[in-house]
Amino acid sequence: MRGRNDAAQSKRAIVLCCMMNVCLCLLFLYFSGSKGQAGSTAFEYGTKFSRTLGWGSDDGEDGSEESIFGTGDPDHVKPKSFPVCDDRHSELIPCLDRNLIYQMRLKLDLNLMEHYERHCPPRERRFNCLIPPPHGYKVPIKWPKSRDVVWIANIPHTHLAKEKSDQNWMVEAGEKIKFPGGGTHFHHGADKYISNIANMLNFKDNNINNEGMLRTVLDVGCGVASFGGYLLSSNVIAMSLAPNDVHQNQIQFALERGIPAYLGVLGTKRLPYPSRSFELAHCSRCRIDWLQRDGILLLELDRLLRPGGYFAYSSPEAYAQDEEDRRIWKEMSALVERMCWKIAEKRNQTVIWVKPLNNDCYRRRPHGAKPPLCKSGDDPDSVWGVPMEACITPYPEQMHRDGGTGLAPWPARLTTPPPRLSDLYVTADTFEKDTEMWQQRAENYWSLLGPKVKPDAIRNIMDMKANFGSFAAALKEKDVWVMNVVPHDGPSTLKIIYDRGLIGSNHDWCEAFSTYPRTYDLLHSWTVFSDLDKRGCSAEDLLLEMDRILRPTGFIIVRDKSTGIEFIKKYLHALHWEAITVVDAEPSPESEENEMIMIIRKKLWLPDAVSQDSST
Repeated sequence: MRGRNDAAQSKRAIVLCCMMNVCLCLLFLYFSGSKGQAGSTAFEYGTKFSRTLGWGSDDGEDGSEESIFGTGDPDHVKPKSFPVCDDRHSELIPCLDRNLIYQMRLKLDLNLMEHYERHCPPRERRFNCLIPPPHGYKVPIKWPKSRDVVWIANIPHTHLAKEKSDQNWMVEAGEKIKFPGGGTHFHHGADKYISNIANMLNFKDNNINNEGMLRTVLDVGCGVASFGGYLLSSNVIAMSLAPNDVHQNQIQFALERGIPAYLGVLGTKRLPYPSRSFELAHCSRCRIDWLQRDGILLLELDRLLRPGGYFAYSSPEAYAQDEEDRRIWKEMSALVERMCWKIAEKRNQTVIWVKPLNNDCYRRRPHGAKPPLCKSGDDPDSVWGVPMEACITPYPEQMHRDGGTGLAPWPARLTTPPPRLSDLYVTADTFEKDTEMWQQRAENYWSLLGPKVKPDAIRNIMDMKANFGSFAAALKEKDVWVMNVVPHDGPSTLKIIYDRGLIGSNHDWCEAFSTYPRTYDLLHSWTVFSDLDKRGCSAEDLLLEMDRILRPTGFIIVRDKSTGIEFIKKYLHALHWEAITVVDAEPSPESEENEMIMIIRKKLWLPDAVSQDSST
């Protein structure tokens, strides 16, 4: 009996030891992070790291209404530093991360391009670290030289130069990459190609801006955006759009060049732009199957084009004579005819269709015609995460009667109250006062920046809460462009921004923006942190996102309540930011509480130096 009891006790002891070892292993894995996912202990997933210091937000899951800015206690824990992400993440785009798709085993339809659409990481998988610049990173070459040449160290990818060498996309030249202005369809230069399109449309002096009536363009499958880059000299601005596909880094090259661009794809969701935003859509060998799913992708372009807008299509189907190309051309011609588009001109390898000015053609179509008109309750300006529909977006009754948009030519368009203000119940007087107010504010910003900023230091600007776009309008005389961001859950003011001849996107600042790291020279944040506080999203995540998309030596202008400003101050050292000045803002009619202005500059740091600083 005694021997059997001793044996039983021995077995229990062994089992107990095994269980303790397993627990210790699990704890070790939890706190050290999985090397298979992280690749380095220099960063942590999610806000697990931030919560250990008492920073993070649970999105209000515990029912607490405590501000995301904390208690306001000046002794509140300040982070000494953020860890630096692994070098492999120097080009991380959190919501367009294919590694995340693989890790989460998302079931996506590759034929519908769902793998190129936004899929943001859940909270526990967010990176809580600083994105390092690549080794050898240099301050970007300034505009306008940057249109034609960039530092190879900043985007160390040359496969496009080799793959597209016969098409003059880009060429290696020692420490630099040069852009001759070519493209898949315009090997001899975008400038000649653009002039040819203007000639096909009988525009005066072969100028694509059509005496100011053609201002905004959507370039689908833009490559390195030379088409958009060469439009700028004609006072035409393009939203150059491409996914992070096999031609990786094409949008990164575009933004490094100082050309407006956005990572996106014609897949299953509407593009983040309102209806009737562009005078011209362009596709040059963009490899899109326009006939799929009852023409849904072409109908998305139709939603985005203004009355009388053009679609310039350069592709083999427009001119080739083999059987397959003829079949595609025949079916595509039938589709656009049912959509009431007409051929404006067809020459050589390019066809240009034009959209009707009013609803008359739609109303003459036989009953049951396909594609159908969209349902009357459909909001064509609701776009964030909204699925595309294979239907034609008819014009509102007033626009139908006017036979067009009623917009002034550029540049008068920038300050003329657009007709769609009435959709938002905004008066022309309110619009004009807003324009005047932001003109004064922009002048004040530049006087505060003056001692620190050189005339050519700023090119790519993002207004993180653009409202009517008046901040961007105030910068008209400067050699800059502005990505005007409008919150997805606020008033539909983005259509006003496009009607002013500016560009922008809807977005949710609880998530990462669809762009590469280090792509903007200046970020303007007007009450963005206060808005985030109301929603309970993580302000730390937003700070890290702003750092991700801001170029080294770039600037941030924060205009917000004092609680938001004080919160940001605590993170300056950890983010390697420098506060240039903090001043009281002039009284704001939009805010009951006085606002403050904080000007910040991001330092140029190297990963090795940061690691040494963190360990001391």
